[in-house]
Amino acid sequence: MNLPNKLTMARVGLTLAFLAAIFAEFPGHETVALVLFSLGGITDHLDGRIARKYNLITNFGKLMDPLADKIFTCSAFIAFVGMGQMAAWMVVVIVARELAITGLRSLAASQNIILAAEGFGKHKTVSQIVCILAVLVHLSCPDWGGLGRFFTYPLFAGQAWVDQFAALSQWVAVFLTILSGSLYLYRNRAIILKDL
Repeated sequence: MNLPNKLTMARVGLTLAFLAAIFAEFPGHETVALVLFSLGGITDHLDGRIARKYNLITNFGKLMDPLADKIFTCSAFIAFVGMGQMAAWMVVVIVARELAITGLRSLAASQNIILAAEGFGKHKTVSQIVCILAVLVHLSCPDWGGLGRFFTYPLFAGQAWVDQFAALSQWVAVFLTILSGSLYLYRNRAIILKDL
């Protein structure tokens, strides 16, 4: 197994560790979850970059990298619903989009068509990661002492700016999720219509 594939599999392991930390009850567990999710995000960036730079692209990587990404982000969003940090309907939209695009790619593969990622899809991924990090910072900053006070500084209507940013980032992530999914399905509608 080459290095990019090891990083991909490490992201799956980090997902399990992240979930264990976020639902744990020890002091600072939210900060541990934030660190673990950040490490997972770094592996997501590095595995693709290393694979392209050193021509280490494999069929395993093509399959597992996007799957690991979906497991990684969807696990965090579902955890947030369980913690009361995100509306369930928002997470349903996000997970449904990921399942729909995975299904479309499977259908395309059955027709010997490879569907590449698009620009809006990459923006969607960035918005989702920013959203997850913002919620994790919102959860973690009360444990950070003086540094935490910076994040809890009231910005508007007496509410901490990190709370407002976390709420806004959720709406942005959902909007880009719907937009990117709709565009991707529309642009590739011929693949769907072919099998109807």
